[in-house]
Amino acid sequence: MRTARTNTVAKPKTAAERKARVDRILAELDKLYPNAACALHHHNAWQLLVATILSAQCTDERVNKVTPGLFAKYPEIADFAAVSQEELANDIRSTGFFNNKAKSVTGAARKVINDFHGEIPRTMEEMLTIPGAARKTANVVLGTAYGIASGVVVDTHVQRIANRLDLTKNQDPVKIEQDLMKTIPRERWILFSHQVIHFGRNICVARKPKCGECPLNSVCYAKDKAGPSME
Repeated sequence: MRTARTNTVAKPKTAAERKARVDRILAELDKLYPNAACALHHHNAWQLLVATILSAQCTDERVNKVTPGLFAKYPEIADFAAVSQEELANDIRSTGFFNNKAKSVTGAARKVINDFHGEIPRTMEEMLTIPGAARKTANVVLGTAYGIASGVVVDTHVQRIANRLDLTKNQDPVKIEQDLMKTIPRERWILFSHQVIHFGRNICVARKPKCGECPLNSVCYAKDKAGPSME
């Protein structure tokens, strides 16, 4: 069996056509994942910050296996601030890059205690001063914990799919986020990123996208789009 790589979907030519296409993408994502949410298990903003730092170059599934024991051992932010980097690194070893992550988490705990009175801040500017919190992490925490739409989470799935759907032509996550913030209505920023992450895990996967079962097939003209199977 071979796969035909024909692509007959026309690119939108006008602003109205581009908007209609984006509206269709959002509508289909709503049908697929109406209640999409962050997959990282947490009970408060601090736990979400830690889990998001640990999720770098690691699956959410793996992080969710590590964090219950981690938060039981260190129930308060002060516990993370007091632990040695070496001990914490050993606790989170299975998430990979454990030395850097341990440094970020202990640094984050001390920053939050010393500068923010033990409360995770609610602005992007303040979040970006916390060790381990770049824009992706800040957006996850602000959006999921507080419902604050300061930007769009750009992880590997969002980066790949934004390019496949021609919502950006950039590869840099910051530039991709800027493009998405211009294209996606602000009230959709938080939900959109969660929907795209689920979409990227289940349908628009990296190596062999499931184009035949994709509800966005009729508006997708990606170069690596799989055509119909042929005998």
